[in-house]
Amino acid sequence: MNRGLIEFTREELEKMVNRLDGIPRSINEAEIAALPQGGYDGPVKVVDTVDALNQALDIMRGWDIAGIDTETRPSFRKGERHTPALLQVAGPGEVFLFRINMLGFAPGLRSFMNNKDVIKIGIALENDIPELARMGRFSPAGMVDLNQLFTMLGFKSVGVRKLAALLLNFKISKGQQTSNWENPELKPAQIRYAATDAWVCREIYLKLMGIY
Repeated sequence: MNRGLIEFTREELEKMVNRLDGIPRSINEAEIAALPQGGYDGPVKVVDTVDALNQALDIMRGWDIAGIDTETRPSFRKGERHTPALLQVAGPGEVFLFRINMLGFAPGLRSFMNNKDVIKIGIALENDIPELARMGRFSPAGMVDLNQLFTMLGFKSVGVRKLAALLLNFKISKGQQTSNWENPELKPAQIRYAATDAWVCREIYLKLMGIY
C-alpha cells in the first residue's frame, strides 16, 4: 500500500544533515538510561464521542504539522489479532486521542490523513497505515516516517525512544506499551504515554527542520 510519504529533495536532505551536525548517529541503552525522563505534559483530549470528534477535527483543520501514532490491544494468543484502538494526533499545544475502537476510523479522520497540506510525522508507518486501512480505505498523503528518514540521514539508531534520546536529550517510558488500549476508560498513565508518542514525533521533526 502507498504510505503517502513526502519525497525530500537531495538539497533538503543535505540541509537536514547540516542541522544534525554534532549529533551522534547511534545510542545504546546505557546511554539512554542515564538521560532524564521526559514526556508530554500539556493538554490532552480523549475523544470518544461524535461531538468531541467534530470539535477536534475543527481545531485540526488549522494545523500544518502533526505527530501521529496508533495503539493496539496486545495479542497474547497465537492467531489473535486486533485492529488499532487509538489514533493519537499531536499539534501545537494539544494532543487528541481518538478512541477508534469506539468511533471507528471516521470519514473526518480519513480526510485528515489524506490531506497533503498537513505534514503528519510518525514512526514505522509501514505498520500503522495498513492497520488503519483495515478499518476504512483512505489515501494517505503528507506523511513522514522518521525511521525511514533518519536511516537515509545515516542514523544507526532509530525508533521513537532512541531518536528522542539523540535529538531531544531525554528518555521516554515504554511501560504502557502492552497495556489494554480497549479498556472502557484509559488510565492516566496510558493517556500520557499515548500522547507522548505522538507529541515526540512532532518535536523530533521540528528539531530536524530547525523550526524552533
